[in-house]
Amino acid sequence: MLTLSQQDFTRLVQFVKKNYGIDLSKKMQLIMGRLSNTIISMGYTSFTDYIDQITSSRNPADLEVMLNKLTTNYTYFMREEAHFNFFRDTILPYLLATKKNKVLSIWSAGCSSGEEPYTISMIIKETLGAQAALWDTRVLATDISQNALRAAKEAVYDEDSLKNLSPAWISKYFVKTAEKGIYAVAPSIKSNVIFQTFNLMDPIRFRLKFDVIFCRNVMIYFDQNTKDALIQRFYDATAPGGYLLIGHSETINKEKTPYKYLMPATYRKE
Repeated sequence: MLTLSQQDFTRLVQFVKKNYGIDLSKKMQLIMGRLSNTIISMGYTSFTDYIDQITSSRNPADLEVMLNKLTTNYTYFMREEAHFNFFRDTILPYLLATKKNKVLSIWSAGCSSGEEPYTISMIIKETLGAQAALWDTRVLATDISQNALRAAKEAVYDEDSLKNLSPAWISKYFVKTAEKGIYAVAPSIKSNVIFQTFNLMDPIRFRLKFDVIFCRNVMIYFDQNTKDALIQRFYDATAPGGYLLIGHSETINKEKTPYKYLMPATYRKE
């Protein structure tokens, strides 16, 4: 394993934080462990040369490799189920009663390998039934990682990812593949999600304000100032009466946010 000096560690931490909002200031061992082999395979003999190159050239492919190595993308269907129950029982009935244009504007921000937006789509389909055809229910799903987005678009998952889903849902919304224990998301669900690359540090300039923003287990990588600024951008991008759902291990500064706190990890724009 290559050695990472304090100076190089600081340079890399500052570069990643400034450009992506990700706080690696306590992750020296993680950086060494996850990047050493990659750096050697790219022909570098030291972290110094690698960091010189990555910070000066900003080659998109190299940056993508680095970010994929340093951020963990572990998720599964119906993760943190309380959110999805609240979405089904409270948020959707409210939206279906108030959205006269029959357009649902939902954003899965930091969608990773796609389980979250596909879960959202299944709940919408289940709730609306035959009425779904009368609505625009497409979910926007974004991530900074091209690797994650490729996996999400492929929409193929193993049995472990489906462990929280009922057999009825699996048979209804998935197709068994030729490979044992591997399932593909059904076309009706797959086509309901629009995937885009997006860096959460960038200004949020989508066409519509969002009725619901899911941004769960993404801000664990951000420091407090970065989180506060992102929450404000989310608030500005939320429609009046809209909701923000964050990860249960995450917190928002209740003194600073204009969102109304409803219950753990659940907020609303009044």
